[in-house]
Amino acid sequence: MLCIFLCTQLSFGQNDISSTEKVQAIFDEFMVHRHQNKIEKALETLDQAAEIAENNEDAKLLLDTYHQYARLFLEEGDRETTIFYWDRASILLKGLSYSYGQAFHNYLDAALRYDEGNNFQSLKLLEESRKLSNNRNLGNNILLLEAYIFTNIEKYEDAIKNLHALIVNSDDKERPYLATKANLQLAKISLELNDLEEGVIHSQAALELAEKHSFFKEVKAANQSLSSIYEKTGDFSQALNYTKVLEKIRDSIFNIEKVQLEAKTADKIRFEHQMNEINKLTAKNEELSESKNRSEITAILTSAFLTIISLLAVSLFRNNQIKLKTNDLLYTKNKELELARDSAVSAMEAKTNFLSTVTHELRTPLYAVTGLTHLLLEENPADHQKEHLKSLKFSGDYLLNFINDILQINKIDADKLEPLNIEFKLHKVLADVVDSLQQNAGENNTSLVLDYDPNIPQQLLGDPIKISQIFMNLVGNALKFTKDGKVEVIAKMLRKEEDEVKLYFEVKDNGIGISEDQQKNIFDSFEQGSIQINREYGGTGLGLTIVKSLLGLFGSKVHLESELGHGSSFFFELDLKCDNSAIDEVAFELNPEEFNFKGLHLLVVEDNKINQVITKKMLTKKEITCDIANNGNEAIDLAKANTYNAILMDIHMPGISGEEATRQIRKFDDEIPIIALTAISLDDSLDSFYEAGCNDVVTKPFKPEVFYQKIGENIFKKKMEGLV
Repeated sequence: MLCIFLCTQLSFGQNDISSTEKVQAIFDEFMVHRHQNKIEKALETLDQAAEIAENNEDAKLLLDTYHQYARLFLEEGDRETTIFYWDRASILLKGLSYSYGQAFHNYLDAALRYDEGNNFQSLKLLEESRKLSNNRNLGNNILLLEAYIFTNIEKYEDAIKNLHALIVNSDDKERPYLATKANLQLAKISLELNDLEEGVIHSQAALELAEKHSFFKEVKAANQSLSSIYEKTGDFSQALNYTKVLEKIRDSIFNIEKVQLEAKTADKIRFEHQMNEINKLTAKNEELSESKNRSEITAILTSAFLTIISLLAVSLFRNNQIKLKTNDLLYTKNKELELARDSAVSAMEAKTNFLSTVTHELRTPLYAVTGLTHLLLEENPADHQKEHLKSLKFSGDYLLNFINDILQINKIDADKLEPLNIEFKLHKVLADVVDSLQQNAGENNTSLVLDYDPNIPQQLLGDPIKISQIFMNLVGNALKFTKDGKVEVIAKMLRKEEDEVKLYFEVKDNGIGISEDQQKNIFDSFEQGSIQINREYGGTGLGLTIVKSLLGLFGSKVHLESELGHGSSFFFELDLKCDNSAIDEVAFELNPEEFNFKGLHLLVVEDNKINQVITKKMLTKKEITCDIANNGNEAIDLAKANTYNAILMDIHMPGISGEEATRQIRKFDDEIPIIALTAISLDDSLDSFYEAGCNDVVTKPFKPEVFYQKIGENIFKKKMEGLV
């Protein structure tokens, strides 16, 4: 088995040993023809490999064959055919786990980007390719392409380093060919750096290797290089000698291609492009055959050739100057853009950190305000005091909602939010939203109804918290602007396919409506349509911004239809997963009135003295006793020494944090309920609280009924579940 595996790796992923040897021989033959520029024979060998791959249904071999087709045509300058085979290889790769194939695919992509002039994109792709495979031959080809790119962007030292490594390479497949290519590129760099002596050395080395191994294109390139260098040094005699050699090579290539024309093996692949080239060569052949004085024609062609070379040299020089100026301008502009980007990122991070800190710090004193207000209202104040206390409670709740909105927007802007994928009941989520806002509806004498499609699967997979936030904002917004009217929450199933459903949601009211001009900016932050609306109805103008951003996390978009004076309709669609195998469960809700808190003994972990007093008084109201720990270390010691019914754990404290204290307590007690009490910030993650060992989380400042509910649920959970 090990031998088969090794053969598989060395021969493009083949499984059968005999097929492997045959395919390896075909690819070796292809490599020789490619190096010698025998394109049609190279294509014939690739056709054989493709036929074997198709007969054996070998996707990896077919992928390797497509890659070689693409590389061959790219070297011949046929981008259209190259991209055709590269695209076919892309399709094959989607269903394969083949790291070498992906690495070579990235290498070809880099070569295409380099051919387009996208040097830096090409370098990035080459780096990805190198990470995917340690194949020596591929690695050497990556070095060569990198050297070409480094030359383009004038990183000559890096290019020279790569090329010298290729000259002494130990590649068992392409050692002479890569060394020839490296010498030619070194000669080009020497010419650009005006090191003509070094250029001659590398050009002659390339010529010697190319002639020895019949690399026809490289022989021509080496002679061209030597001709150019000697022309630049003023040695026109040597330049003319190499130009004459070039002319002979041209004649030789002409005769070879004439034979290839008769074979017509490439017609099937290159179509019209190949036929046009063959027709041109045929016309030249007839002209030369009919000429009575071949030497005169040769002289004329030589003169024309030298003239063309001179014009090309001038053109290349001018283009190079333009390119250098353009690169300098692009480099300057890129630096300016990078500085502007960095400045913008820094400003965004500063704003995010500032808002996160401010909202977090505001929660602690706000906890004192709302907590003390609740306690005072519970102590039967005088009627004239009760009005003031209710106003204070309203202001505290308003400020809390505003802080929550800012924190939510801040998290979305900082990409701190990701949708969950947990099982939930959509009907319960929407019913809870409607029930929680019925009091608001009653204050405006408005009817709030839920129109729920019974065909919607009961169990869905998604993020119930964010869906609830979306509807809390939309329904709350509708109620705020609807007096003596009606607000409808609509949920319909559009279609169901296996385990996926597409749902339609709408929140519709017959309130004041929104004008066309206001609709353009209604989803912007702090936008409520007009100053008059803001003064009359209040609010932060962040609700619809949050809705838009949260729906963006689900890949959805909210739409609006409204007419001034006739109400508004906000609607959107969501794609959710459904659990077809789920069994209907009996509804089970814990009722706060069923909890008997008397006699419970809790540990309160809180570093803020005011918060200690408020929490203790709220517990005392329910005849619950407690011990106070000022920090995490005290909490650990008290939890070890005493028995408590539950622990209320602050998260942000000096010394060790609440999370770390929870982890330490869980080492010796994994039964006691631990409820996190935290003024949650931008960097806080509810998942991290649960991972540390917390059973539940209550965010400060909290509503008293939520506070008592969480305590009851976690302490009496087993008892209540046993009654069901």
